[in-house]
Amino acid sequence: MHATFPAVRRPSLLAVRRPRMSARHLPHLVFLVAVAGTLVRLVELNNELCWSIAPPTAALALLYAAGLARWDRLGRGSRPVWFGLLLLLWSWVAWVLPAPLTFGYAWLAVPLAVLALRMPTRGERTVALGVLTALLVAALVRVGGGLDPDVLAPPVAAMWATVLLYRTQQRLTHELADTRGELARRQREAGRLAERARIARDLHDTLAQELAGSRMLLQAADRDWDRRPDAARRQVRVVTDALGEHLAQTRGIIDDLTPPVLARDGLEAALRELSARTGCAAGAPRITFSTEQAPCALPTEQAVALLRVTQGLLANACEHALATHVHITLSYGEEATAAVEVRDDGVGFDPAAVRSTAADRGFGLAGARDRLSALGGTLTVDTTPGHGTCVRAALPAEDRVPVGAAR
Repeated sequence: MHATFPAVRRPSLLAVRRPRMSARHLPHLVFLVAVAGTLVRLVELNNELCWSIAPPTAALALLYAAGLARWDRLGRGSRPVWFGLLLLLWSWVAWVLPAPLTFGYAWLAVPLAVLALRMPTRGERTVALGVLTALLVAALVRVGGGLDPDVLAPPVAAMWATVLLYRTQQRLTHELADTRGELARRQREAGRLAERARIARDLHDTLAQELAGSRMLLQAADRDWDRRPDAARRQVRVVTDALGEHLAQTRGIIDDLTPPVLARDGLEAALRELSARTGCAAGAPRITFSTEQAPCALPTEQAVALLRVTQGLLANACEHALATHVHITLSYGEEATAAVEVRDDGVGFDPAAVRSTAADRGFGLAGARDRLSALGGTLTVDTTPGHGTCVRAALPAEDRVPVGAAR
């Protein structure tokens, strides 16, 4: 039986790597196709004027493509200069082209308007759109021999409609990015609150109770010190032994925040140590560990989450599965994920039945699911009664870098 918290869809490697044409690339494609079409028409006309216009037209396409390719390297001052050169070449070619070609060439104002919206400042964007509109109207007036609405309206309306649509898309994109950032922040805050609640429960259930008991023993020893010194000394020795256990528990709680081996050597070393330590316990099944793909350094929050979830899954396998062998696999997949898989050969269980009972194994799975969900991860359970269990905890790892690489 297979259960997923939440459902995981594993796309093929081809689907992950396949580049997709997005809507923001369409204006650039239109520009280059239109310029290429104009060059073809100029070659077909094959006269002296056309051959004099062809080089500037080709230069316009090359300048456009070069600016887009090096957009991130262009400084704030270089982008307006580059756009101004584009406008100069475009308007000159539109002015000297034969009239039958000018009208089609004027439609290049639409992708140029998209570029104008990418200028660094609002003032530069306004000036660029104003100059572009004026040059477009001038070219169309030349073609129509005057202010002909039938000639002017379609290109000018298309250009400004594109501007409005592009601005709306930009605003929605920014709002979506802000919403995602706020959601991620709230998820992180929920994770921190849940961790604080867990630590508070640990302190209450261990240190607070034990310290209260030790205090009562010391008070009793103080009362018996003169009348029953032997009993008082025994009570002090009991408190001394208990304080040693309290110290170990305190160190364990501190280690739970960020285990030293995890902070020092990474997730792989921490999982190896966990496997070895758990396998040495009396009555524990044989526990093995392996990795797939090159090990990578994950952000601490993600690494701690995977380690804690693995601890819980391993405890389930040892306490409830009656397994003789448990295998842990740490993998860094091609699908931008880091995952830990815990597989045992135990008795298995019915996920539907377990989810309805919060007191047994399902409670641990629910907690693991919530912890992973706060970081955008998933928990997948594959089990059948009598045929063992395989649980896979996965987290997105887009920002992971190979161990030893500069971060």
